[in-house]
Amino acid sequence: MHIELEKRARVSTLFSIFSPLLALALTLVFGVVMFWLLGKSPLGALYSFFIEPLLEVWSLHELAVKAAPLILIAVGLAICYRSNNWNIGAEGQFTIGAITGSILPVMNPEWHSPMILPLMLLMGMAGGALYAAIPALLKTRFNTNEILTSLMLVYIAQLYLDWLTRGPWRDPQGYNFPQTKSFQMEAVLPEVLSSGRAHWGFIFALVAAVALWFMMRFMLKGFQVSVLGQSERAGRFAGFSARRMVWFSMLLSGALAGLAGISEVSGSIGHLQPSISPGYGFTAIIVAFLGRLNPLGIVASGLVLALTYLGGEAAQLSIGISDKVSRVFQGLLLFFVLSCDTLIHYKIRLVLAGAKAAEVRS
Repeated sequence: MHIELEKRARVSTLFSIFSPLLALALTLVFGVVMFWLLGKSPLGALYSFFIEPLLEVWSLHELAVKAAPLILIAVGLAICYRSNNWNIGAEGQFTIGAITGSILPVMNPEWHSPMILPLMLLMGMAGGALYAAIPALLKTRFNTNEILTSLMLVYIAQLYLDWLTRGPWRDPQGYNFPQTKSFQMEAVLPEVLSSGRAHWGFIFALVAAVALWFMMRFMLKGFQVSVLGQSERAGRFAGFSARRMVWFSMLLSGALAGLAGISEVSGSIGHLQPSISPGYGFTAIIVAFLGRLNPLGIVASGLVLALTYLGGEAAQLSIGISDKVSRVFQGLLLFFVLSCDTLIHYKIRLVLAGAKAAEVRS
């Protein structure tokens, strides 16, 4: 006897709409159990995660700062996933975008020009796109699994950043700390409002989400993404190229991840250091699926996941949990999102060995 997943002939529209809410509810239930087993107050933990970060103006700005890279990366990943191209390496593209976008302020710290920031953003996008082009090339040329190649490239990017900040790019006057020189004023992404740290990266994220929603809703390219994602054979029959779609979706997602990387470094940190991300590239996968791979839905889910980052930091101080617990809480959300989607689209069957053999003979 074994278990099989059988695709449902009809998918319930109601369950499909409420799947993210069901996943969120299950995450809360199992989160309460987890905090209780850790000896922490479940209500206190949930208050720290979801309420406390919303009580001050400065924390709302921090929410926008955390949400910006998540939304930017996730809308690019949504295009990949809807076209059936599985880019798992956005964290590496984020890192390379931060590195390439930082070349100008690191190598030319005396250059004071209004052109430096636009060039940094363009270079960050180019760096992320070129890094995403590696798994795209391997898939289209050698039929290599892009999940593995994009994921393995993450660790190369992170080690390269670590080497740069501890070696050739380290600030000689930085008291031996592994970081570059602080960016000049012209290379820092400005704040949107004077009341907090929220910078233009959040505006970039909103613009990207609206632009890609418009593309998916009203443009031929969006139709190609949907058709090839549902059936490559049908797409070929309609004259669409699956090979070109691999390049388009991977380069687009890489460029947005690179833009998120340089925006984070320029807007929030002000220099390069060995660690510039708490795992935005991986968390953005949760954001994409929680938003139903819809760019506008991703804006809402990005804010929710950003809230768990801020809430995790607040919970570490208020109830004394570690950052690992926060990551497990986020992981529970991804698990339940994928589980609910699987059970909506498939039904579980128990198949007896004898029945299977009789079915094969017939």
